[in-house]
Amino acid sequence: MKLRFYPYTLELKHTFTVAVSSRTTTPDMMVEVEKDGIIGYGEASMPPYLGESQETARTFLSKVDLSKYPDPFLIDDILADIDRIAPGNPAAKASVDIALHDWIGKKFGQPWYRIWGLDPSKTPVTSFTIGIDTKEVVRQKTREADIYKVLKVKLGRENDKEMIETIREVTDTPIRVDVNQGWKDRSQALSMIEWCATKGIEFVEQPMPKEQVEDIAWLRERSPLPIIGDESVQRLPDVRKAYGVYDGINVKLMKSTGMREAHKMISVAKSLGMKVMLGCMTETSCAISAAAQLSPLVDWADLDGAVLIKNDIFDGATIVDGKVTLVDRPGIGVLKVG
Repeated sequence: MKLRFYPYTLELKHTFTVAVSSRTTTPDMMVEVEKDGIIGYGEASMPPYLGESQETARTFLSKVDLSKYPDPFLIDDILADIDRIAPGNPAAKASVDIALHDWIGKKFGQPWYRIWGLDPSKTPVTSFTIGIDTKEVVRQKTREADIYKVLKVKLGRENDKEMIETIREVTDTPIRVDVNQGWKDRSQALSMIEWCATKGIEFVEQPMPKEQVEDIAWLRERSPLPIIGDESVQRLPDVRKAYGVYDGINVKLMKSTGMREAHKMISVAKSLGMKVMLGCMTETSCAISAAAQLSPLVDWADLDGAVLIKNDIFDGATIVDGKVTLVDRPGIGVLKVG
């Protein structure tokens, strides 16, 4: 097996602002695994606030030696060995995981949703994300999102109510809000959630800093809306810790180290009676299509990462009438077009 990787910068269509940062690009690393003339594609998307970069990914991936394995079908052993190379680096690890899954699926001649025995007609609708911005830009973004059945709105700054009220001037589409740990006081958070419940909001994602576990549990007991954990839930051990603190979790390949662990996280969460959302960073259709293979398993999806960028180099899973739509191609279902 040969491993290749090269840096790539995702160019966003709009400035993307959340509670903790703003950006117009996202650093990315493209990965390829090749054997027997088959190439598996993978990707690491690394928003800077999460601590990974093209340099850290390059350093980590330089330590990955796939030549010592006879074939990619030893995926459990390979990924366990990769995980032990160094702590952290979840997106870099995810890029190899995705590429191995893509190779295996192509070797089988089947997409992963079929290998997992999933019904492609059961994919959920995906939300479309609107970042924190001025009223004029928020109205523009809302109008651009008219094909979507659900909106995801970033909150966590001083203009939270203005954001929601501005969107409601344009549409009555259901909204999910993501606070990105932006609310610090639990009583104020509860008051804000109670207000949100009157505005057609479906749930609230990561309302408070992940360290404030007792406050979040207190909030969940009193909240009229479900509370979903994102920054609090990175990998498999975090799922059980989230039980009783959150009503559900947001699983992302770039947090979980890829498809293999994400699948396990979804299974554990479901066994605990928790809701599951499948999310993403800003990503090309490579990582989005990999996540989409899991989408028939989940309650909610936020897989709009590829439509937020203007330089996608892959063709894969699409969004049709607001719904995640899988393609009948082997592996993760992508073609490289750029």
